[in-house]
Amino acid sequence: MKILVTGGAGFIGSHLSERLLQDGHSVKVLDNFDNYYSPELKQENIRKCLENFNFELITGDVRNKETVQNAIEGVGAVVHEAAQAGVRASVEDPEKTVSVNIDGTLNVLVAAREARVKKIVFASSSSVYGKTKYLPYDEKHPTEPISPYGVTKLAGEHMCRVFSGLYGMEIPMLRYFTVYGPRVRPDLAINKFFRRAMKNEKIEIYGDGSKTRDFTYVGDIVEGTLLALEKGKTGPYNLGGGNRVSVKELAEKIIQITGSSSEVVYTENQAGDVIDTLSNASKAREELGWEPKMKIDEGLRNYYEWVKGRE
Repeated sequence: MKILVTGGAGFIGSHLSERLLQDGHSVKVLDNFDNYYSPELKQENIRKCLENFNFELITGDVRNKETVQNAIEGVGAVVHEAAQAGVRASVEDPEKTVSVNIDGTLNVLVAAREARVKKIVFASSSSVYGKTKYLPYDEKHPTEPISPYGVTKLAGEHMCRVFSGLYGMEIPMLRYFTVYGPRVRPDLAINKFFRRAMKNEKIEIYGDGSKTRDFTYVGDIVEGTLLALEKGKTGPYNLGGGNRVSVKELAEKIIQITGSSSEVVYTENQAGDVIDTLSNASKAREELGWEPKMKIDEGLRNYYEWVKGRE
């Protein structure tokens, strides 16, 4: 099958594109190589894909309707990963986040409807939950996002649900929990902590370090996304690895792995950050057969080996 991956040169999208090619699919990638972080890094992400004759790269923006229509022509399914990522980026520039994540998603849905594509996987986020009512989050947990990014992902979910109901499209919505691993975005804490630890520089933590995150390895996320493409139904699915670790503990693990003498320092909290996340992924286990395999310590060591190889 030919599959369109929007945002396919990014962190998750590039891993997914590689795996789809390995599994025998033809892959189109639509990516605008936005300078939110280095376009050169994204080019490197898809270097192996570009060597595959079943791979096609389209450089363009999901906010351009004609570009999306052309990209979606001839495909059997779409995985919509393209987004303006980042809670903090959305606080600083909510207009861009809304434009990319809402208008762009609508363009993908409309183009898919016109092309009679019936299967779309939508990459959502645990940020849709926002204020924690209970842990772990299941899919019935109230959705009260506290950042523009979270709002745009929730709006995208609602749009997917409506298109599914109106036009008979099947659209699983995957709520990713704090994804990490090789090619992770440079602005994320794991990358920053490793880079500073490797130079024995101070590691800066927002708040007192007690916030927790459910860290999920990118390989597990790719596996869950493929399973959703194969048999996911319309509706939300949590994809979280069950590796709940405080930010302070994360820094300590990284210092230990790298043998660093870095000092941990604390600064003021960042607006839009949730306090805790932890996934109840039983729905994904039962309906998709998804089982996250990577434990946090092994995943961090894998990431460290990857970072060292790029120095």
